[in-house]
Amino acid sequence: MTANVLLILIVLATVLALLKRRRCSRVLLALALILLLAVGCGPLPIWLLARLQSGYATTAPISWGQRNAIVLLGAGSVRVAGSGKIEASLFAYGRISKAAELYRECRRAGRECKVEVSGGDARGLGQPEAGIYAGDLQRLGVDAADLLLESHSMNTWKNAQFSGPLLKTYGADHVLLVSSGYHLRRGMLYFAHFGIHVVPVRADYVDGVLSWLPLSYNFAMADLALHEYAGIARYRVYNAMGWNVQATRAGAL
Repeated sequence: MTANVLLILIVLATVLALLKRRRCSRVLLALALILLLAVGCGPLPIWLLARLQSGYATTAPISWGQRNAIVLLGAGSVRVAGSGKIEASLFAYGRISKAAELYRECRRAGRECKVEVSGGDARGLGQPEAGIYAGDLQRLGVDAADLLLESHSMNTWKNAQFSGPLLKTYGADHVLLVSSGYHLRRGMLYFAHFGIHVVPVRADYVDGVLSWLPLSYNFAMADLALHEYAGIARYRVYNAMGWNVQATRAGAL
């Protein structure tokens, strides 16, 4: 996203220079340079990610209910070249590990606990994320009987929409939402829309890197953050226009 904007600015500046519009060309080149340094050297992605994750840097001690649900949001899957095996993606493993850790903590407290895994086959690999992650969770000690699989959602909005009926059927009185720190704000917004009160628990925390030279990593982190801000903005606009599915009464679950 940010690299595309940078490329467009450079192309436009070049076209304007060829058209003898040198002043406008220099302005666009200056903007491109500012963007390159602000993103590539780290200040912009650091600021964007800090705002997204500021409320989730630490996790308060958890007060377990009688019937607890740990909702694990999908983070993609990959097909391993050569073997054809489908595995959880890089960003998913932190979430899987955190969900298993919370499950063990809940069981040690002597409370009933289910792990709801939400994620469909968004990449069309032939296997939903929920099924892939379920195997990883079982290898980390989660009982198969304590897994609730939601394998139809293709995005965070559908994660929230399709999780509601599962959680209601289970009768959860305490719901934890496990996702990456940068993703929790949008996830909580969507779950609240469907009347699901959740306690956020971050699985990982990402940040930009300050550098004298532009880094591709910082461009990736900026795009990650901008994707979240775009999702939040779209939700606000759709709500204002009445395009979202009707909100469920707050606290319905």
